[in-house]
Amino acid sequence: MRMTKRIGATFAVAGMLAATACAGHGGSLPPIGSQSPASSGAATSRAVSAAAAAPSGWAPTGTQALQLANASDRGALAASTPLTVRLGLQLRNADGLKAAVAGGTRVDPSAFDAQYAPTPAQVAAVTAYLRGQGFTNIAVEPNNLLVSADATSAIVQKAFDTTLHAFTQQNTNVFANTSPAFVPQSLSGIVVAVLGLNNAVKVRAAPITPCGIGSGATCVRFDYNPSTFWKTYDVGSTPAGSNTSVAVMAEGDVSSVIGDLRVAESHFGLPQVPASVVRVGLASPDVAGVDEWDLDTQASSGMAGALKHLYIYATTSLTDSDIALEYNKWVTQDLAQIGNSSFGGCEFGPYLDGSMLVDDEILLQGAAQGQTMFASSGDTGSFCSVGTPNGVPAGAPLVEYPAASPYVVAVGGTTLLSNADASYEGELAWNAGGGGVSQFEYSPYWQQGVQPSNPSAAGAPVSLRGLPDIAMDADPNTGADVYVGGALTVIGGTSLSSPLAAGVYARLQSAHDNALGLGSPAFYKIYSQATPGAPVAGPPPTRAYGGFHDILTGGNGAYSALPGFDYTTGLGTFDVSATNATIGK
Repeated sequence: MRMTKRIGATFAVAGMLAATACAGHGGSLPPIGSQSPASSGAATSRAVSAAAAAPSGWAPTGTQALQLANASDRGALAASTPLTVRLGLQLRNADGLKAAVAGGTRVDPSAFDAQYAPTPAQVAAVTAYLRGQGFTNIAVEPNNLLVSADATSAIVQKAFDTTLHAFTQQNTNVFANTSPAFVPQSLSGIVVAVLGLNNAVKVRAAPITPCGIGSGATCVRFDYNPSTFWKTYDVGSTPAGSNTSVAVMAEGDVSSVIGDLRVAESHFGLPQVPASVVRVGLASPDVAGVDEWDLDTQASSGMAGALKHLYIYATTSLTDSDIALEYNKWVTQDLAQIGNSSFGGCEFGPYLDGSMLVDDEILLQGAAQGQTMFASSGDTGSFCSVGTPNGVPAGAPLVEYPAASPYVVAVGGTTLLSNADASYEGELAWNAGGGGVSQFEYSPYWQQGVQPSNPSAAGAPVSLRGLPDIAMDADPNTGADVYVGGALTVIGGTSLSSPLAAGVYARLQSAHDNALGLGSPAFYKIYSQATPGAPVAGPPPTRAYGGFHDILTGGNGAYSALPGFDYTTGLGTFDVSATNATIGK
């Protein structure tokens, strides 16, 4: 079964929990909208611990020291080691950009550059500093939010007053910064984070354990193909996504993915979707995640029925730095209204290395442009994996990022049951579907009034981001038929539910002339304005609620499926026809 990708580095859980204790429900939280010293006015509103004190003449950034667990420290990273760093720059008027999203005002790239992007003078100050320190190959992204540059480890450490060490972890050589990253006072308020100081915080493709066809695994197989998904989720007369483009966030060598897509389209009687690969950064020969990209492309385009175009963004690696560049390419090109990220990892990693700040800025720009990124919520239930096998609800009591970003639609998982003719019977929360409450991100306005009350605060509303937003089929026992290397297999996990949701939204966007914009506010709006229907017996039982199937049974460890929004399936799963009849009105 295909599961959501996981952080490759295992951090010291005790230290991680200590760092997050001040952000927990029982602690003293900063007021909503407060920021760390390094992120004042930034896109993200984060619950944070105190920033490290900056040495004289230096200013803090959001990039903190990393401590790796079960790792052997091999001492200082060799001074001649070549590195690529990416500096995330501060948005101008982030609050104004958030207001544009809240008001449904579209901000095109030119308007973004004029009103919200870092100024040319700020970029010039950053590039001049890098050049003066000896960096080469300095590149500025079109929206000025990222500046990339190359240098040796010695130059990097001096430029950011940090220390880099080499480690051996799980028989792999990695490196990480063992002290925070700083910038000169002259760049205070301009640089929010320094990415690329480690290659330990990254997401990776988990080994696939398919059920059913071509597998020796034992499972109860009720697999679905595009046409049966259409019937079960009640596509009805909702048009295909022919006027909408989808982008799949991928990595490595994806040269076989379009060929597998063509095999699937031929087998399932689907039209050929125009498809192309967008290279991001240096080319990589890595093919470890090909089964993931096959799933993402076939599930999203298959659920959509057709697409205007399918873009496969292929970055160099699944480090936080390369993912930030990939997200930025999707946003600045502005070719696809919808994106899909079937990967994630414990949210404390991106929080510590600063990529949470940078990605939230990039994804906020995308949201303001009307782009929606869907992301898997995880496959270890109400936990994130710290070496936990996929499909087992255990690990650290944290949610996953990027699903935790307020500008992403987090997609959880269900076990989907249908009748012999594929008509909908019922769903229950998949036991390993990711969900819970972020310790670092505050909830966006559209979640307010929908999330359950905080049981530890006398009914006070939860002010932190709740996951997932919605859910779709994820249980590998009710997984999807996917062609990998030309062979048919069955794959599950929230790596399936996320592209399924992206495919549904492609249909909804095409039906509404791509005018729906960011999906999250639209989903929560139709939900909050709806009256729940009577429970339907199933089994398992569900009820209609604002275009969604409200899931009433099942659990993912710490949380159970309950009437209304919950931390197992969020708002529920799509009844596509019912959602299409309601959304955007």
